[in-house]
Order: sequence, then structure tokens, then C-alpha cells
Amino acid sequence: MPKLFLTGNERFFDKDEIIVSKTDMKGNILYANRTFMRVGIFEEKELIGSPHSILRHPAMPRSIFKLLWEKIEAEHEIFAYVVNRATNGDHYWVLAHVTPSFDLSGNVNGYHSNRRVPDRRVLNEVISPIYKELLRIEDSCSNHKTGMNAAYDHLNALLKQKGSTYDEFVFALQS
Repeated sequence: MPKLFLTGNERFFDKDEIIVSKTDMKGNILYANRTFMRVGIFEEKELIGSPHSILRHPAMPRSIFKLLWEKIEAEHEIFAYVVNRATNGDHYWVLAHVTPSFDLSGNVNGYHSNRRVPDRRVLNEVISPIYKELLRIEDSCSNHKTGMNAAYDHLNALLKQKGSTYDEFVFALQS
């Protein structure tokens, strides 16, 4: 796998803008709004049909994605801080709200995500240190899956110590 080009430059979008995408059950992009394309520097034809992981930045812990997929596959919504990679190697942070989408019979037929500008104080003081620790754990293991699971366990232990679920933890940060 080729090494991702990273610039270290951060991209921003306006607090009144929302990045929107819809995916199928496997996470392949079915829809992306103009804000998504502008911030990520994508053409629509590059996104439609591509896995949402096309945005994955290497500074984003896999353990957070494990938690995210567990929640949405169990038909629950989740809020999560995510760092994404633009096509030019820049990065941008979002507070993502991911929900399952349902068909008329009540069956999950995909996923929907709205992303907003994150609170910089929360990002810098709380999220970034936690994510750095999760990445350190992930990288200290002999393979990706073992590392992801070890970091996931660490995150759950941290939440248990705080007497909080992940959702309660993220909501408390917004206060």
C-alpha cells in the first residue's frame, strides 16, 4: 500500500456549514454534498461508489471507527470527533453525527452522516490527547487488528473509570 501524502496543513469550513454524506451498508458513498467535496477537494465522480474510508487520515485511531461501526450496526446513532484527509494531503477535523438510514419497512439500508465544525478547545484539550494515546497503543502492537482491539479496550476502560458511556462522554464535552 502506498504511503499517504500528508501536508500537515489544516483545512477549515464555516461553523454554519454542514458536511453531509450517505452510504450503503458497506460504507460506500452514495451521496456527498458540495461542502464535503469542497473541503475534501473531491470531485463527485471520485466519491460516488468509493468507500468512505477514502477520507481516512492515519492520525485517526482505528479503535474509534470500531466503536462507530458497532454503534451504527446496532442501529444506534453516534457522535464522534474525526480527522479526515483531503485529496491534497491536508486534514480537517469534524464532529460527526452518524445514523443508520431506514427503508419504508424499517430495515437499515445505509448510513447518513452530518459533520459540523468541532469545538477547538475540546479538540485540543481532550480529544487530541486521547487519540494520541489510542494511536500509541495501536502502533505498539504487532498487527493492526490486535492494536485496534487493545486501544478499543483502553478506551472502554477509560470510559468505565469516568463512569460514562461514549455518548455521555462526548455530550458532556459539548457543555
